[in-house]
Amino acid sequence: MTPIRHNSTDDTVLDAVRDCVLAVGVRRTTLTDVARRAGVSRMTLYRRWPDVRTLVGDLMTREWVGVATASMPERRPDADARSLIVDGLVTGVAAFRAHPLFRKIVDVDPELLLPYVLDRRGASQDALLGLLADGLREGHADGSVRAAPVERQARALLLIVQSFTLSLRTMTDEDDPELSGDAFLGELRTVLERTLSP
Repeated sequence: MTPIRHNSTDDTVLDAVRDCVLAVGVRRTTLTDVARRAGVSRMTLYRRWPDVRTLVGDLMTREWVGVATASMPERRPDADARSLIVDGLVTGVAAFRAHPLFRKIVDVDPELLLPYVLDRRGASQDALLGLLADGLREGHADGSVRAAPVERQARALLLIVQSFTLSLRTMTDEDDPELSGDAFLGELRTVLERTLSP
């Protein structure tokens, strides 16, 4: 999978919009605020991003792909591909749920996520599908992952982890160790292992 690349100006602007969103949420962030914080002109922003939502979409892609790639464990000689996929996905769900930008959007601007849950895939979802497909192909090759069409299998895995990422807090009860977030992450591990085992 080709990594998503940004130039230094893009990174400066995306850092600025992240700071604005963390401070006031998406709805209260303006391109003027972002330009001021990034130290660029509004015209520089308008040439690349027509509105705040487009800018936030690029920010989410950068952040979510970064979380996903950081969550994937290093290839170890003693680990099969299935173990690496499962470890990466469970770690990734925990990391997404703890990510400050994700938490801010879920708490303040959750409607921003709805199109990517109900209507269409976004760039970050396509990038995550690419990462999953690469891991699944390795798992098919080493025999640790059940044989199935790779694209369908990757999409099914993404559906599972998206539901845990987006809806887990509606199911947890931190006062009950059997229903804690950690207990559900253990359940996710079991679901993924059984789904992928040959």
